[in-house]
Amino acid sequence: MDINIAKNELIKRGFLDLVIDPQIDLFAEIQKLKKEKNAILLAHYYQETDIQDVADYIGDSLGLAQEAEKTQADIIVFAGVHFMAETAKILNPSKKVLLPDLNAGCSLADSAPTKLFKAFREKHPDHLVISYINCTAEIKALSDIICTSSNAQVIIESIPPEQPIIFAPDKNLGAYLNKKCGRNMLLWNGACMVHEIFSLQKITKLKIRHPQAKLIAHPECEEAILNIADFIGSTTQLLKYSETDGAQQYIVATETGILHQMQLKSPDKSFIPAPPENNCACNDCPHMKLNTLEKIYLCLKYELPELLMDEELRVAAKKPMDKMMSISKQYGLIG
Repeated sequence: MDINIAKNELIKRGFLDLVIDPQIDLFAEIQKLKKEKNAILLAHYYQETDIQDVADYIGDSLGLAQEAEKTQADIIVFAGVHFMAETAKILNPSKKVLLPDLNAGCSLADSAPTKLFKAFREKHPDHLVISYINCTAEIKALSDIICTSSNAQVIIESIPPEQPIIFAPDKNLGAYLNKKCGRNMLLWNGACMVHEIFSLQKITKLKIRHPQAKLIAHPECEEAILNIADFIGSTTQLLKYSETDGAQQYIVATETGILHQMQLKSPDKSFIPAPPENNCACNDCPHMKLNTLEKIYLCLKYELPELLMDEELRVAAKKPMDKMMSISKQYGLIG
C-alpha cells in the first residue's frame, strides 16, 4: 500500500499520533503549518490547555460560529466536537473544514435522532422549532431558528408570546429558559452527559468547606444545581462574570476546560471544578478531550480528516443559522 494512503487511513481513524517523532516541537510546527496553509485553528473553551494556548480563537458556540463565518482562512481546523465542525462547514461551503478526530461527537447532539425528531415535529405543526446549536446538521435543517446558551433568551423573547415553540434538544436548558422567559415551550428530552452528572450533595459540601466561594453554573445543568447557583450563564458569560465579579473563589459547574481561561484572566482568584456523581474530582467531556495537540498537527499536515456535507442539507441547515446570526448581531451579541 502507498505510504500516503496508509497514513491517511490512520489519520481518519485517529491513530497516527502514536508514530509522531517525540522530538518534534508541536507548538512551532502547528504555527508554521497554519501560516503556510492559511489555516485558522478555532478551539472551544472545553479543549485541553495546550490546544487553547496554540489556537487562533477560543470561544463558546456562538463566538466560534461568528468567527467561522467571518474568517478569511482557506482551511478551518476545528478543535471541538463534530457538530461544531459541521456548523463551520454550513457557514463556509467553499472552505476546507478539518476535525482532528472524527470520533469527537456529542452526547447532547446524539440525544436527538433525526427520524424521531422529525416525527415529533410533525405531531406539532403549529409550533416554531428553536434548536440549541449543540445538534446535528440534520436537526438544524428541521429547525426554524438556532440558538446558543449566549443568545437563547434574546431569541426566545423575540418570538411573540402566543406562538407555541418546540425547544430542542436540551431539556435542562429549555426548562431554565421557560422559567426565565415565562414561556411554556415544548421540550425535547435530551441532555448533555457532562452537565447532567454534577452532584448536588458534593457541591453542597464544597460550599460548606468554602463559604466564600460562589457557585457559577451553565444552564445545561439540572434544575437542582441551578437553584443553588450564584450565577447562571453560557461558558463565555461564566468567564466574564468570574473576571469582573468581586469574589476571590468560585465553584464552577461546567466542563473543566474553561478553568484554564478563568485562571489566565484572574490569576489572583481560585477556581474549583464542581464534582460529578462518580469518583472523579472534576467533570471532563470525553468527546472534547479526544482532540490532542498531536492530532491537530497531523490534521494540518495531511489536511485530514475533512468534514464533508451534502449541499442540500447544508443549505437547509444554514437558514435557521442565518436567523440566529441576524438576531445576535441585531442585539450586539458577540459570543
